[in-house]
Amino acid sequence: MSGINQTGLEIREFFLVGFPQFQDQGSRNTLFAILLTVYLLILLGNLLIVLIFILDESLHTPMYMLICSLAILDMVISSVTMPRMLALFLFDSRLISFAGCFTQMVLYLGLGTAESFLLMLMAYDRYMAICNPLHYPTIMSNSFVLKLILCCWLGGLLTPMISLTLALRLLFCGANEVVHCFCDYSAVLRLACANTALSSYVALAIGLSVLLIPLFFILFSYVRIIRSVLQVAGSEGQRKAFSTCATHLLVISVFFLTATGVYISYRVPGVSSDVRILAAVVQNVLPPLMNPVIYCLKTKEIRDSLLKTLRKTKILPGAL
Repeated sequence: MSGINQTGLEIREFFLVGFPQFQDQGSRNTLFAILLTVYLLILLGNLLIVLIFILDESLHTPMYMLICSLAILDMVISSVTMPRMLALFLFDSRLISFAGCFTQMVLYLGLGTAESFLLMLMAYDRYMAICNPLHYPTIMSNSFVLKLILCCWLGGLLTPMISLTLALRLLFCGANEVVHCFCDYSAVLRLACANTALSSYVALAIGLSVLLIPLFFILFSYVRIIRSVLQVAGSEGQRKAFSTCATHLLVISVFFLTATGVYISYRVPGVSSDVRILAAVVQNVLPPLMNPVIYCLKTKEIRDSLLKTLRKTKILPGAL
């Protein structure tokens, strides 16, 4: 992958600006400390989920397969951007190669799309389990769910290829300062010297489609779930169901609505670059940080499995 400017010279690298208003070393050190802590918590929480799933065969069911896949996806997504941001803030390492920038860009878009599809699949799984319990074991078998998970990953990674192809056909004429903490598609696209209208609108249409369509489906599924719970559950069951749905929807809203706002903000004049970058960083780190708590540590089966594993390894005393 390469970009050629009007003089025929190849652009070999981009320059990551970071937060325009936080360029002093003190601010960068603070950002580094916060992001490093968050990144380590993301890796620890999600890796713990994967290990529990592997070690406890009783969790080898569709719902926990989906949760495990989400944990793996969250670790990979964070690792695409976070190490680069940490190097930027601690070592002032701003240079990234053209190929490295586009690789990071397409992985970030592809994995984010895969997570959008996976969250939609998780909502469908819960909808089938609660609203169609008699048909659930037949339809949502382990092998079928595994195939759906692979489709989410493959579909997510293939979706940005249209936008990537359009971006690679553009000319980059020498301006190489990416006003962002990592190679965001819209931020990189602004550096092209050619007309970017087609690439911009195609990327916007694809981005909003893979965000809003799954979000609509998720909300529809949760409305049906809540209606079903209201019809059959007692007051205590309804309270627990509403509490669970509310926490799920909170994290889902952060993921979808923040990403949608970032996409739209590039088309709205007067939006601060720092606000846009902060929103992108929040969307990048908050869901992977919260998903282990929301989807797993609040789930009784995983808590019990964790305690059982800790007692087997004698980290905790006592027996079950």
